[in-house]
Amino acid sequence: MAGQRILIDACVLYPTVMREMVMGVAAAELFEPVWSARILEEWARAAVKIGPEGEMQARSEIALLRAAWPEAERPAAPQLERRLWLPDDNDVHVLAVAVDASAAAIMTLNRKDFPRGILAEEGLERIDPDSFLMQCWHTAPTVVERMADGILHTACAMSGQEWTMRGLLKKARLPRLAKALGG
Repeated sequence: MAGQRILIDACVLYPTVMREMVMGVAAAELFEPVWSARILEEWARAAVKIGPEGEMQARSEIALLRAAWPEAERPAAPQLERRLWLPDDNDVHVLAVAVDASAAAIMTLNRKDFPRGILAEEGLERIDPDSFLMQCWHTAPTVVERMADGILHTACAMSGQEWTMRGLLKKARLPRLAKALGG
């Protein structure tokens, strides 16, 4: 897993707690993140749904990610896009960037639009963040637990609510990790 390059889809970057968990294990060098400008733009456009402040916050967070991982952003790969196919044409760019970056996997919640068979033809796996974070926890439990504790503390402070680890991670669509870390 360490050193493995993984393309992160916009649906994983957009939710704050999920992104913080995934990028926390990237910061611990358990994998190398990859994305494209278009993926980051999809995140910013998705944040518009919660209002203008949502987009501004997303753009600030995107700037921080770019600064922390300047090597992660890869250019579009239109030459590859022309030969690739996925059930949703709007996702072909994600596959093309992953192939061009020699990624081992695409991390996404979008199962139906990234069929395992098609990805396997390109030498890629599809992984969901919860399963991936569970693998990280098995590999480096102290790292994941410390990071999750920090995220829980921040979530409680920012929201003014008393979250439990299990409740926060379940809400973040990380149910297996929630069970493992929340008892």
